[in-house]
Amino acid sequence: MINTSKRALSLVLAAGIGLTATAALSTETLQDVLKRRNLSQQDLLAAAKTYVPTGKRDEFVTFSSGGQSGQVIVYGVPSMRILKYIGVFTPEPWQGYGYDANSKAVLDQGKIDGKTITWGDTHHPAISETNGEYDGQFLFINDKANPRLAVIDLRDFETKQIVVNPIYKSEHGGAFVTTNTEYVIEAAQYPAPLENKKFYPLEEMNEKYRGGVTYWKFDRKEGRIVPKDSFSFELPPYWQDLSDAGKGPSEGWAFTNSFCAERYVGGIEKGRPPYEAGCSAKDTDYLHVMNWKKAAEVVKAGKAKKINGHNVIPIDVAVKEGLLFLVPEPKSPHGVDVTPDGKYIVVGGKLDTHASVYSFEKIQAAIKAGKFESKDPYGIPVIGMKDALHVQVPLGLGPLHTQYDSKACVAYTSLYVDSQVAKWDYCAGKVLDKLSVHYNIGHLMTMEGDSTKPAGKYLVALNKLAIDRFVPVGPLHPQNHQLIDISNDKMQLLYDMPLPLGEPHYAVSIAASKLKPGVRYKVGTDSRTDKPHPGAVRAGEERTEKKGNKVTVWGTLIRSHITPETIEVDVGDEVTIHLTNLERAQDETHGFTVSTYNVHASIEPGKTVSVKFKADKEGVYPYYCTEFCSALHLEMMGYLLVKPKGWKPTKVGLAKGTYTEADYKATVKKVADTQAIIDSVVAYITSVNYKDFPDVVAMVEDAFDQLGKTKGLKEKHEAFAAKKDWEQANLWAEQIWQYQVKTADLGLRAKTYLEQNGAKKIK
Repeated sequence: MINTSKRALSLVLAAGIGLTATAALSTETLQDVLKRRNLSQQDLLAAAKTYVPTGKRDEFVTFSSGGQSGQVIVYGVPSMRILKYIGVFTPEPWQGYGYDANSKAVLDQGKIDGKTITWGDTHHPAISETNGEYDGQFLFINDKANPRLAVIDLRDFETKQIVVNPIYKSEHGGAFVTTNTEYVIEAAQYPAPLENKKFYPLEEMNEKYRGGVTYWKFDRKEGRIVPKDSFSFELPPYWQDLSDAGKGPSEGWAFTNSFCAERYVGGIEKGRPPYEAGCSAKDTDYLHVMNWKKAAEVVKAGKAKKINGHNVIPIDVAVKEGLLFLVPEPKSPHGVDVTPDGKYIVVGGKLDTHASVYSFEKIQAAIKAGKFESKDPYGIPVIGMKDALHVQVPLGLGPLHTQYDSKACVAYTSLYVDSQVAKWDYCAGKVLDKLSVHYNIGHLMTMEGDSTKPAGKYLVALNKLAIDRFVPVGPLHPQNHQLIDISNDKMQLLYDMPLPLGEPHYAVSIAASKLKPGVRYKVGTDSRTDKPHPGAVRAGEERTEKKGNKVTVWGTLIRSHITPETIEVDVGDEVTIHLTNLERAQDETHGFTVSTYNVHASIEPGKTVSVKFKADKEGVYPYYCTEFCSALHLEMMGYLLVKPKGWKPTKVGLAKGTYTEADYKATVKKVADTQAIIDSVVAYITSVNYKDFPDVVAMVEDAFDQLGKTKGLKEKHEAFAAKKDWEQANLWAEQIWQYQVKTADLGLRAKTYLEQNGAKKIK
């Protein structure tokens, strides 16, 4: 066998040498490739700027809404490589989200009127902030279709909480955070009665329909929104849009734009002009200016009213307490963005050509002087546009959203109709550059561009249409996220990235160095609650209990077996299986599913997950690990045996294989040879400064942990050999080898890592 293996290895090496020689003869030069693919030097430069070599990592991580998928998409910049999908409002099979009991409990928080909502329309992600800077701890995302907000913990990129807005029937303007993440802001969109299940005809729009802005209180320590400490502003039945919180001098204030201040009611089926005509008839809409810090005090003082159990500040109270003011803004605006220094607020009107830069100092001066040009129909003071403006800048057709550069006063605004990005100076009020994108850009994103310290370097244009950019895949095209270099005076388009999932509406990007995700859980953790799981067990504690028609299994997973490997139940039993991943090695995730029972769990190292189902059909159902985890992944399985009522066994004992003494001796030799390899790898690792490499330390710890599981097995196989039970002797010796293989796998990974990362010999 050994000679045969050597011969096979020699043939492989010879073939490799031949291929190398052939490749050397046919190697193309860089100029050959440029000519063959009709590429320019500019193309080559763009490619070099986005290329991240194998083994290297992106400088930034982007979180994009997944639109109608109800998810969040994670990708790297500048490579534009997708790294992960995060299940949020909708089940996500890959990670078992919505298929195991723990994640189902999170999704159940999003039920509305007791009904399960199986889809969502994610729109605006927001990263938690400390002193106005992204801190990489939490991500928030809204659901436009069903007014909900979710909390994602960036320690493990998992959704931990979903809250349902108790007074809205729709929303678009979420999520946005205050500078220390005290609150997460969510604005309503289409006006409706705030009371649940309350009907008023559209003829009573002005009197009975309302908009609003909610300030969700966030508990940083618990990583959860606290609904009882949250509150909303009652607002007129304008269509509230996006929000942004003040910074620096504007700290404690927040701004929400709106459209359809006409409060128009359509009805094309009744012969009336449609909403698009009536909601854009006037030249201006309203920017809402809110003192959220003082509003929180007003709520604590008991001056809010309860609607559906939620704190709501009535319009008249907000006016009386000096919490709410309006400023006219160009018609049909879409987005409001506070400058990094907090001095200005930029609004673009998508049916206008200007970006309007409002001065917070001027707004405050008008408030202090009581200088208002009027009141709206609901008694809210209106500050004159001229009294609030710093400058208006003509940018082009359809200005929408604005992001900021690391360079002072430099901003970038999307021009939807022109399909361009405008680079401009909001202090001096002049355009600096324009770049065409493909096509109809909505949002755009610079690196950390919502924070007090934008990083500059790159901009991503989130284009609504692709049309001719990619290979056709049917009538439905992917979205196009285009990467743009903004490090120089002139913008340079670098890369087209198709995103074939939902409508990725908005995105935020953070320096990768600010993210500190864990690589394993403390053994026995329920990742959805961040607390110990009551179903967690250690190795050797696995068991199955049956009480009446309820069967509970406490099991474990580790390369390459599931314990138990057989679960027996009676038809009609309610089955709960708790599974703990005992692995400690990084990335050694196991999955679990039972054939045809529609359950699935992704169980990362240390995590405990539960799956629950009713065994409602008799039969034999394999269960297995769904993540390819080791060389013997396919052997990591078991059987769920669902017995008919009253079934009695007729055979005793399991089927046996045929093993000889020679088989046993060959296995023992294999164990000895493998141990020699392990010893040589260990000798290398301990001869260098491996403790200076945390990833290697973790691998070494896990390798020795795997090897430690062989304890007692030598005595066991030798005892069976003494009885000449060659099957049991051989199989227990084989089990030692399986642990050795896992040990060697980790050891060789550690050795390769050290060799590639410059490990030094210990003197």
